Formats: sequence, C-alpha cells, structure tokens
Amino acid sequence: MTELYGLTPGQLSELSTSLGWPKFTGAQLTQWLYRPPFAEIEDMNNISKARRELLASSFTVGRLAPKECRTSRDGTKKYLFESPQDGAVFEAVSIPDQQRHTLCVSSQSGCKRGCAFCMTARLGAGRNLSVGEILSQYQSIPEYEQISNIVFMGMGEPLDNLDNTLAALDILTKVCGLSTRRITVSTIGILAKLEEFLEASPVRLALSLHSPFAQERESFLPAEKLNPAREIVSMLRNRREDKRRRITIEYIPFAGLNDSPRHALELTRILKGLMIRVNLIPWNTIPGTSLQSSDPRRVEAFRAELERGGVPTTIRVSRGQDIEAACGMLAGETNPA
Repeated sequence: MTELYGLTPGQLSELSTSLGWPKFTGAQLTQWLYRPPFAEIEDMNNISKARRELLASSFTVGRLAPKECRTSRDGTKKYLFESPQDGAVFEAVSIPDQQRHTLCVSSQSGCKRGCAFCMTARLGAGRNLSVGEILSQYQSIPEYEQISNIVFMGMGEPLDNLDNTLAALDILTKVCGLSTRRITVSTIGILAKLEEFLEASPVRLALSLHSPFAQERESFLPAEKLNPAREIVSMLRNRREDKRRRITIEYIPFAGLNDSPRHALELTRILKGLMIRVNLIPWNTIPGTSLQSSDPRRVEAFRAELERGGVPTTIRVSRGQDIEAACGMLAGETNPA
C-alpha cells in the first residue's frame, strides 16, 4: 500500500484531485499527517467516512516508530529505526541542552562516501531514506514537541539524497513551522548538487572540511578528489545571494595530521572574507583506523590561531559517546545489552 506520510502538501493536493475530491482535502490530509494530534486514516474526522474508506483501501499513513532507544549518562538519546519493508536501519540522536534541544537526523541508511573517520561508512552505500523515514525521526519520538533545532548530521550524505532531503525540509519549514535558521544540513560538499541545494533551500549549511590541503584531505575524505574543498569554498564566496546564510565549517583535529599552526594559517587564508564559523569537533575514536584525537591543549591553540586570524571558532562539546551517539559513531547497531 502507498504511504501518505512523506507526501508534500502539493502531492497531497494532487492526490485529492486525482480522486475527484476538492483540493482542500489535500490541506486536511496535510494537517492530520504533520501536526499533532497525528492521526490514522480512520481518525480523520473532518473527511467523510466514504473518502476515508477509499483512502484506507489503497493507502496507509506509514509513520515509522523507533525500534529502540538508548540513553546516555549525559541525557542524550539515540533512537534506532528499522524499515519494515527491507530491514534498512538508521538512527537519530536527541540532544537536550539548557538553551536548545537538538535532533540529529539521518538521510541515508549507510553511506558510499568512505570517510575514514566515520562508522556509517563501514556500512557501505546502503540506500536513501524516504521523506517519511526522515520525518519519522522527528515526529515519532516522545520529545518531539521539545525539539528546537534539527541538524542533518546523522547517517549518510544529505546531498546524495537531495530530492528527499529537500522535500523533508519543505515540510519541516512550511508545514511543521520550524524556522530555516534552526535547521542545518551538513555535507562533505558534492559540487554537482551543492548549488542546487543552496538555490532550493534557505536552511543553514555545514561543510565538512577537515583539512585545507587537498592531498591530505583526500587521504581520509575520498570525495575531495572530485569535489575539491577549494572549489567549494570559491563557489560559496561567489554566491552573493547567500550573504545572510550562516555557514559552519566542520573540522576534526587529528593528532599530528591536521592540527598544526600551518594548518590553522592556511585555513584562515582560504576562509578569509566568508561569513562563517569554524566548529572544531572532538574526534570520537572508532575501531580499525590509525587516526588519533588531537590533544585538547593543541585544539585550544588551533582555535586561538584561527581567532587571531579573524575566523570565529568554537570547540564542540561531544555528547553521547557512551552509547555510540556522538559525531561519526552512528552505525545502526542494536543495543548489545
């Protein structure tokens, strides 16, 4: 049966008219699907019984509930989802804080990009998540109404699932009412799709950079070969219409690899003049790699060097390491307990 959850308002209107119903029935379906109290088809009481019965004969709501939840000592929660169709697994992470409550969502089950510092890459290409699977990570968790910010920083590369990512963003902002300033999409930078994304959505952007030197970046982020960071930065610099869009540069300092003053100076040089903030992300160790976390004092010296060069820089506090919920640790695994 076809799932209704994940269809955009435009698609729901088209569905209504294709069934010979008034266009406003699509708006009614939109309200029931994406605004609480969420309803099954039989509960949509402002739609006639005959229409509900017709819908139920060919359609299902299709909102997916989490299969499992693990809670960290610091209050972070990791939700595991599993597709009933093909068993694909993906995870979302709920991160409460005093000022905000952030939800980190996945856009894929697995990832084909092969980044050496990411557990999701070990799963291989996997598949794209549907619009409904992306939205379920938000609306199917108990603390749904507490969420203030959403980041597409979970499993997968959002630009490799661009159509579904854009459709989900459209519903989140235009139907669910989230501000575009409270949603961030993180990408390693796929040049062929990045400009399309920037044209289509005003949400915030986070670029995973991790080294200002091409050969070095390519050694642990293979996408650099076809998507050079310098070309990405140049493209962002030339987009005059994006002067109000906040861009975050994500940078994981690895011991003895990309955490030297030379790296900080080159990073300052290539980012000069952009409206950006650098976010230094602590390395969360994963097995099977020679990469090591940079010493906190060296990370602080790196931050200070960037600040001296006029680049606003913060050091992210890592959350949920004890339940494998921190950055780079998501792998869709069930609770070993």
